[in-house]
Order: sequence, then structure tokens, then C-alpha cells
Amino acid sequence: MARTSDGRRGARRRASLRQHKVEIPSRADIVRFLRRRGRPASVASLARGLGLAEAAAREGLERRLEAMVRDGQLVRTRRGSYGLAEKMDLVRGRVLAHPDGWGRVIGEDGGTEVYLPPRQMRSVMHGDRVVVAVSGLGPGGVPQGSVVEVLERAVRRIVGRFQQEAGVGFVVPDEARMLHEVVIPPGAEGGARPGQRVVAEITRAPTSGSLPIGRVVEILGEHVDPGTEIDTAIRIHGIPWEWPQAVAQEAARFGTRVARSALAGREDLRRLPLVTIDGVDAKDFDDAVWCERRRGGWRLVVAIADVSHYVHPGSALDGEAAERGNSVYFPGRVVPMLPEVLSNGLCSLNPGVDRLCIACEMTISRDGRITRARFHEGVMRSAARLTYDEVAAILAGDERARRQREDLVPHLEELHRLYQALAEDRRRRGALDFDSTETRIEFAEDGRIARVVPVVRTDAHRIIEECMIAANVAAARFLGRHRIPTLYRVHEPPPAQKLEDLRAFLQEFGLGLGGGDEPQARDFARLLEQVRGRPDAHLIEGVVLRSLAQAVYSPDNTGHFGLAHEAYLHFTSPIRRYPDLLVHRGIRHVLRGGKAATFPYAHEDMARYGEHCSMTERRADEATRDAVDWMKCRYMLDHVGEVFEGVITGVTNFGIFVEIDGVYAQGLVHVTSLPNDYYHFDPVRHRLLGERTRRMYRLGERVAVRVVRVDVDERKIDLEPAEGAGSRGRRRGGRRRR
Repeated sequence: MARTSDGRRGARRRASLRQHKVEIPSRADIVRFLRRRGRPASVASLARGLGLAEAAAREGLERRLEAMVRDGQLVRTRRGSYGLAEKMDLVRGRVLAHPDGWGRVIGEDGGTEVYLPPRQMRSVMHGDRVVVAVSGLGPGGVPQGSVVEVLERAVRRIVGRFQQEAGVGFVVPDEARMLHEVVIPPGAEGGARPGQRVVAEITRAPTSGSLPIGRVVEILGEHVDPGTEIDTAIRIHGIPWEWPQAVAQEAARFGTRVARSALAGREDLRRLPLVTIDGVDAKDFDDAVWCERRRGGWRLVVAIADVSHYVHPGSALDGEAAERGNSVYFPGRVVPMLPEVLSNGLCSLNPGVDRLCIACEMTISRDGRITRARFHEGVMRSAARLTYDEVAAILAGDERARRQREDLVPHLEELHRLYQALAEDRRRRGALDFDSTETRIEFAEDGRIARVVPVVRTDAHRIIEECMIAANVAAARFLGRHRIPTLYRVHEPPPAQKLEDLRAFLQEFGLGLGGGDEPQARDFARLLEQVRGRPDAHLIEGVVLRSLAQAVYSPDNTGHFGLAHEAYLHFTSPIRRYPDLLVHRGIRHVLRGGKAATFPYAHEDMARYGEHCSMTERRADEATRDAVDWMKCRYMLDHVGEVFEGVITGVTNFGIFVEIDGVYAQGLVHVTSLPNDYYHFDPVRHRLLGERTRRMYRLGERVAVRVVRVDVDERKIDLEPAEGAGSRGRRRGGRRRR
């Protein structure tokens, strides 16, 4: 009852404030006062200094001060005074935990980093937003700090194995950066048995003297069950996977057919033999292509699913799509951005049915340049759902494949000729083209990996890639010309330190990177062309790729370094990427006569969406990588004791990392497993060198290894050299040691 009475009194006080129109000083006023004062102030001092005489005004001031403390602008001292965080050597930021027990706080200014020793990590968890006081220097001269206040708890649930010891239940997190085991009190086990993988909700956060407490809210399965990897990754990385009721209801109202009223005012493209070309497992088709020869070049039509017709700003569907940011593609499973009734149904460009689209019609010159482009709302009907393998066979002259698609062969051949012109323009610009190996995991009936199959990139893949790039460039130019706020896909040049490290690495392989201090994309392209065909090309390309900056979404157009385009964005996948949906809304706004001033999104809105969607993209990549690593470890568990060939992909002072052929999984040969000798690490030449035998293990060399142990929990594979099984470990300047 007391709580209810307090709530009623609070409501009455707030109503009184509104009724008497009491002016509460703004945050800026409070900050200015504290700066002038030069020291922390009590509530009474602040009220006097800011001219607040009424009790109601003072109460409003107290609430504003507490909000500023929550946001990290102010700090409440132990004496109850309020001081400016900026004046107290305090840093606001996010905690990044390290598996070894320590952590870092990355300041919200983007440039400050503070080391947190293990003792300080007891009361915080990975991702928490905190205020820390700088108290000295930590390892490597980095500022060291202590936690002053936790502003926001990032972790609500953790995934791990449920265990019991001496009658006490606890969950051991699967995520290495979650340093705390979660205590599960009696009665909060949720039916979990020891060894099962579970989801635990944290009911009490950790403190400096106690572990977090929680309760089991979901049982994912037995620890050794195949198929739990994806569920685990989804929950560890916080990927939304359940549809709120309002979203499901909203999606269901659209039905399964395009309404006749939706066709009004659209251009009819149903007679064009537009086709989709995707992977064999694809279920959502958001792009279709067609071209014809014209004098001096080609007319290319890229038709993209019109998701913006169905998903409106402010709707439940839009809110959920924005929160998800993108679809997440795991082996054999998708967590879609939109409900399947839209992503696989009404929005998907399935063959033989009417679909709404936004089309980009381009005129492409003989030398592969876009000379003209226009956008329009349309209705289309896909002539065929083609796969990359099918198109590759047709282009290679496979008679059976050509007979099956006889009516489409001329169109596909014209698309191939167009691609060759676009590819020539790509080479002329100096855009990067990585031939990285992608893999497809095939599963047995019990859910275990049956085999890992490399996906061969063919001209069929490249046709679609170049057509999509052309449409994305046209969309970027269109919105830029009309000054519509949007999200560009920006890719910065590589930072100086990474360039220096890359050049040191290349030197060991007798290679160099041109361009001086500011190499352009064409300098990287020449390097990639130079290594193509080498046995170590896969390794070198991987290192070059890691030297580049990560592409992000931003409302500020700074160009795309890798593609060598001045303006670039994502227009072609609105079913699975939220930035593309925002781009479509901008294009529709212009097509319907709207101006920049009346567009419902401002630059600040796009900045917020850009930061969020860049994060969800990274989150999806990390979750997918985790799930695949778990699957591959489980696969290798059945191959303990067997010998594999591989390539050395990493050299450290504690051993060498080897990527296993055919599985594309990485394992560690610990330095103590190497043939009997003392090995010294040479970081410049990326090698381990035996002191007595002069045996050398160097980055990029091939070795034969035996699988000795697999830890699925830690996603670690331990290897040892397979002597006598074709090991390429060698003596410097001498014969291979046998």
C-alpha cells in the first residue's frame, strides 16, 4: 500500500508542476552553473544559485540531477553533492571484457581507453555502460581506472551450461567475455538438469563481493546435441528472433496476393523476361534483372522488391525491422528481418506471380559506364527463378541446361556480355576483387555436418554482383542529386598503422604495395592480381582484406574505397537490410513529388540508423561465425587422431595456427608440440625458428597435422605435427628433416 501511496503522491506532484508551470533549469543551465562554481554543489546550493525558491521546483531539479547522473553527465559524491564528470577525471563508456579476466572501457568520445583490472571487473559485465575514475597507469601505459557508477546494465540474459555442485546451481557462460558464473537459487532451475545448455535471466547484477543471481528461463537442449549451436549464437548475441504479436498480426493482414488497387500509377513490366538468379538454398528473392542491346551499349533494368509499399514508418513491422537491422543467415537457417509471409511471400519476387517493385532502368555504354538512369514504381512478374549453377552451366555451353531454359538463353548471354563491359570498367577504376573462398555446410539427417563444400564463384555470381553495384551507384547519385538524407555505404581508406603492418608482412613474401603513404584502390588491385594463382594467395588475400577499414552505414558520403566509387549505397536488398528500405523510402518520396524539406527523416535520424545498422551487421557476422565455429568443432570431434593437410595462417610466440584443408577450420599447434627444440618467435618474419635444428615454421607454409583434442565449448582444436605424413616444416637452408 505504501508503494501505491507514494506513486499517487508522485503523480500529484508532477501534476502540480504542470499546473503551476514551474520552470526547471535546463541541463545546460546546470552545467554552466557548476563550471562557474568550480566545485561540486549540493542540491540546496544548486537551488539557491539557480534561483529556485519553490519546493516543487526543487523537486523537479532533483529529478533532473538524477537523470544527468544516469546519463553520466554528473557524478554524485559520497557527501551527496553533484559534480561534473568532465572535471573529475571521469570517463563514460562501454566495458569490453577480456577472457583473461580484465577489461577495458572505451570512452564515448571514441578516443579514450581505460584499463580495468580483474578486481574492478567483479561488479560489471561485458557491454555495461559505466563511469570510471582514472587512478593511474595500467599495462602498456594505458590509463587504469576504477568503476564509479554503472549507468546501464547491458546483459539481461546469458547462455551457458547449467551445473550443480554441493547442491548449488549455477550457469557457466558459453561466451568467453562473460566472466561471471550466474548463481541459480533453489527453485529457479526451471527444470534444467546438469549439463544442459540453458538461458538464464539475471535477476540481480554482480557486485564487488557477490556473483550475479538469476533464474533459468529456457532450456536449449543437451550440451552435446547437434543443432543447438545456432540457438546458442542467437541468444548470446542478442539477435531478436521471436515476432511480437502486433508484428505478426500486422503482417498477416496483407494476405498472399498483390491487391489490384496497388497497381494504380505503376509502370507495367510484366512483359519483360526479368529473372532472379540466386543460390540454390535462397527463399527470399529481392532482385531481378533483364537487359537488351541498344546502339552504343545496353539498356539494363534492375527490379527490386517494393518493401516500402507494405512496411510504413511508425508501424509495428517497421519498428521490428529497424530493431533487427538485417536478416541473419546461418547454415540451414535464417532469422529474417521481416516475417516470412512478406520476406518469402508477398515481397519476394517469386516466379509467375505479380509483384510490386521499384525499378532502376539504366543506359550502359560499351565501356561499362552508366550514362543515364531513371527510377520508377512498377509491377513485374518474374519469368524464372534461376540458380547460379544453372546460369553458369548455360553460359558454359551445357546443352541440357540450355534446352531447359531455351527461351531465356539469349537474354542470359546478353547479360553476360553486359557483365564483361561492367567488369572492364571495374578494372579501369581499380576496384578491389577478392577471390576469397566461401563454403556451404551440408548436414546429415541427425543435424551433424556431413561435409563442408567450397562455393565456386562463377560469372553467374559476378553478373548479379555487377548489376547490383550499378543500381546502387545510380541510387546514390539520384538521392544525392535531390539532396535527400539517406544512408551511404562508406568505406574509408586503410589507416596508416595497418598499412605499415601490411607492408612488413608483404616484404616477407617478396611483395610490395604501391601508392606511397596514400595508396589507392588500384594499388591494392594490382597487388591482388600479382598474387592470384600463387599457392599462398588465399592467405595473402586474407591479410590484405584485414588491413582494410570496415565498411559502415553513414549519412555522410565519403565514398567507397574498395569499389572506387565516389558515392555508393545499398538499394538492392530491402527484404533483408533496413538501410535499403530507408533508401527506397527516399526514392519513393522523390518519385511522388516530394522535396528534401518534406522528407520525414533528417540527417540526425540517418546518423542514428547508420550507427545501429552497422552494429546489427557486425552482430550478425559474429553470431554466424560463432555458430559455424561450433559446428566445425563438433565435426572435428569425430576426427580426433586423423591426419589432415593445412596451411599456417598465424604464427605466435606460443605456437602456429593451421587452417585445415577441406574443413576451413583453424587449430593450434602449441609450441610444446613441435619437434624437440627451443623455438624462437620472429614477429617481423612471421615465423618460429628452432634454436638447434634451425627448423622453421613460417606463415603461408603447408604442413601435415594430426587432430589431438577438440574442445567444443571453447571452440578450440588442438593439433600436432604429423611427422612422416608429408609435413612441410623445414630446416632453413637445408633438407627436410625426417
